[in-house]
Amino acid sequence: MKFFFDPDLIARTYRDPLAVASLVVDLLPIVAVLVFGWGATPLVALYWLENLVIGLFTVLRIVATGFANVANVFGAIFMVPFFTVHYGMFCYGHGVFLRAFAKDGGVGSPGVGDLISWALGSGQGMAYFVLAILIMNGVFYVSDFLIRGEYRNANLATEMFSPYGRIVTLHVAIILGALLAFGSDEPLFGVLLLILMRVVFGIAFSAYRQHRRDREIGAGMDELGSTV
Repeated sequence: MKFFFDPDLIARTYRDPLAVASLVVDLLPIVAVLVFGWGATPLVALYWLENLVIGLFTVLRIVATGFANVANVFGAIFMVPFFTVHYGMFCYGHGVFLRAFAKDGGVGSPGVGDLISWALGSGQGMAYFVLAILIMNGVFYVSDFLIRGEYRNANLATEMFSPYGRIVTLHVAIILGALLAFGSDEPLFGVLLLILMRVVFGIAFSAYRQHRRDREIGAGMDELGSTV
């Protein structure tokens, strides 16, 4: 991840309008905190709902990868329901923990619909922030995965397991930040720290996306040079 600290890479990253738009979406929760009075509970609920959005687009990536190659079709047909159940259980357990951990979250074993209703109702305007995340993920899916043709070289297993590491890394940090926010005498500081963690993670993701694009361009130039 040392490339993340390369100022030139960061500068190239944010010449891309999509990277800028992604940063804006990551910063939107500040509006929720300052305008709607969100605390730590709506923030962790929002980031949990983001996991569901990521799961949806992972399914779409698996489908596109499967149908890009006839040999992968049956693998995709198997992996979609397997991933849906496995990832769904992962998110369900995570959501139950967050709901029990949050203030006024309730106790017991809620249904999936109850969890989603709790998350959507935990903060004013939540649906609009989730919609912004959904649109941003959709734009990345269409522009990078479909139009730029990433699906042609994608691997089914890699696509299926890709969300887990991201979620574990991000949400360990978020839960630690939430603990600080819930126990802090300065709750505003705590929730802004939560948002900062998510923003830093988003910057790292955008920088890695640019890093991959740079490598693809470099490989293409090398291939072109070898044919001249």
